[in-house]
Amino acid sequence: EVQLVESGGGSVQAGGSLRLSCSASGFRFADSWMAWYRQAPGNKCELVSSMNKDGGTHYTTSVRGRFTISSDNAVNVVYLQMDNLKSEDTAVYYCAAQHAGRWIGSPRCLGGPGTQVTVSS
Repeated sequence: EVQLVESGGGSVQAGGSLRLSCSASGFRFADSWMAWYRQAPGNKCELVSSMNKDGGTHYTTSVRGRFTISSDNAVNVVYLQMDNLKSEDTAVYYCAAQHAGRWIGSPRCLGGPGTQVTVSS
Protein backbone atom coordinates (compact mmCIF):
# COMPACT_ATOMS: atom_id res chain seq x y z
CA GLU A 1 0.00 0.00 0.00
CA VAL A 2 1.33 3.41 -0.99
CA GLN A 3 1.54 5.87 1.88
CA LEU A 4 2.79 9.44 2.06
CA VAL A 5 2.49 10.87 5.57
CA GLU A 6 3.31 14.51 6.19
CA SER A 7 4.31 15.96 9.53
CA GLY A 8 6.13 18.89 11.05
CA GLY A 9 3.72 21.73 10.44
CA GLY A 10 2.81 24.26 13.08
CA SER A 11 2.36 27.89 13.93
CA VAL A 12 5.34 30.24 13.88
CA GLN A 13 5.99 33.93 13.67
CA ALA A 14 7.32 35.52 10.53
CA GLY A 15 11.04 34.92 10.23
CA GLY A 16 10.81 31.57 11.98
CA SER A 17 11.59 28.10 10.70
CA LEU A 18 9.89 24.75 10.36
CA ARG A 19 10.98 21.43 8.93
CA LEU A 20 8.37 19.30 7.24
CA SER A 21 8.80 15.55 6.84
CA CYS A 22 7.13 13.14 4.46
CA SER A 23 7.44 9.50 5.31
CA ALA A 24 6.95 7.31 2.24
CA SER A 25 6.24 3.63 1.88
CA GLY A 26 4.91 1.14 -0.62
CA PHE A 27 6.92 2.26 -3.65
CA ARG A 28 10.47 2.67 -4.91
CA PHE A 29 11.29 5.90 -3.11
CA ALA A 30 14.87 6.22 -4.37
CA ASP A 31 13.71 6.05 -8.00
CA SER A 32 10.88 8.54 -7.62
CA TRP A 33 10.33 12.24 -8.15
CA MET A 34 9.27 13.71 -4.83
CA ALA A 35 7.55 17.03 -4.33
CA TRP A 36 5.97 19.38 -1.86
CA TYR A 37 2.80 21.21 -2.82
CA ARG A 38 0.77 23.70 -0.83
CA GLN A 39 -2.69 25.14 -0.92
CA ALA A 40 -3.98 28.14 0.97
CA PRO A 41 -7.73 28.78 1.39
CA GLY A 42 -9.16 30.20 -1.81
CA ASN A 43 -5.92 29.60 -3.71
CA LYS A 44 -4.88 27.04 -6.28
CA CYS A 45 -2.61 24.16 -5.43
CA GLU A 46 1.00 25.25 -5.93
CA LEU A 47 4.16 23.25 -6.51
CA VAL A 48 6.60 24.49 -3.87
CA SER A 49 9.63 22.28 -4.42
CA SER A 50 10.63 18.99 -5.98
CA MET A 51 13.54 16.62 -6.15
CA ASN A 52 14.23 14.08 -8.86
CA LYS A 53 15.87 10.70 -8.42
CA ASP A 54 19.28 12.16 -9.30
CA GLY A 55 19.03 14.80 -6.58
CA GLY A 56 18.16 17.68 -8.87
CA THR A 57 15.92 20.21 -7.18
CA HIS A 58 13.36 22.80 -8.18
CA TYR A 59 11.86 25.65 -6.18
CA THR A 60 9.08 28.02 -6.97
CA THR A 61 10.37 31.56 -7.16
CA SER A 62 8.72 32.78 -3.96
CA VAL A 63 10.54 30.26 -1.75
CA ARG A 64 13.92 30.07 -3.50
CA GLY A 65 16.70 30.84 -1.04
CA ARG A 66 14.43 30.22 1.96
CA PHE A 67 13.31 26.59 1.54
CA THR A 68 15.48 23.52 1.06
CA ILE A 69 14.27 20.11 -0.04
CA SER A 70 16.26 17.02 0.87
CA SER A 71 15.77 13.31 1.28
CA ASP A 72 17.09 10.37 3.23
CA ASN A 73 16.81 7.28 1.09
CA ALA A 74 17.80 5.06 4.01
CA VAL A 75 14.54 5.83 5.76
CA ASN A 76 12.39 6.90 2.80
CA VAL A 77 11.77 10.41 4.04
CA VAL A 78 11.74 13.69 2.14
CA TYR A 79 12.13 16.92 4.07
CA LEU A 80 11.32 20.54 3.44
CA GLN A 81 13.36 22.93 5.57
CA MET A 82 11.57 26.25 5.63
CA ASP A 83 13.46 29.28 6.91
CA ASN A 84 12.59 32.96 7.07
CA LEU A 85 8.92 32.08 6.85
CA LYS A 86 6.48 34.71 5.67
CA SER A 87 2.76 35.07 6.19
CA GLU A 88 2.19 34.18 2.56
CA ASP A 89 3.67 30.74 3.24
CA THR A 90 0.59 29.91 5.31
CA ALA A 91 -1.05 26.89 3.72
CA VAL A 92 -1.61 23.18 3.99
CA TYR A 93 1.47 21.42 2.67
CA TYR A 94 1.23 18.10 0.86
CA CYS A 95 3.81 15.56 -0.19
CA ALA A 96 3.43 13.92 -3.61
CA ALA A 97 5.39 11.51 -5.73
CA GLN A 98 5.76 10.29 -9.29
CA HIS A 99 7.53 7.32 -10.77
CA ALA A 100 8.13 7.05 -14.49
CA GLY A 101 5.82 10.00 -15.03
CA ARG A 102 2.90 8.50 -13.16
CA TRP A 103 1.52 9.71 -9.88
CA ILE A 104 2.09 7.45 -6.91
CA GLY A 105 -0.94 7.75 -4.70
CA SER A 106 -2.90 11.00 -4.90
CA PRO A 107 -1.53 13.78 -7.10
CA ARG A 108 -0.60 17.30 -6.04
CA CYS A 109 -2.82 18.55 -3.20
CA LEU A 110 -5.34 15.72 -3.34
CA GLY A 111 -3.61 13.56 -0.78
CA GLY A 112 -4.55 14.04 2.77
CA PRO A 113 -4.52 15.39 5.32
CA GLY A 114 -1.30 17.30 4.68
CA THR A 115 0.28 19.39 7.37
CA GLN A 116 -0.82 22.90 8.27
CA VAL A 117 1.72 25.70 8.32
CA THR A 118 0.58 28.99 9.81
CA VAL A 119 2.86 32.01 9.82
CA SER A 120 1.80 35.07 11.76
CA SER A 121 3.20 38.49 11.03
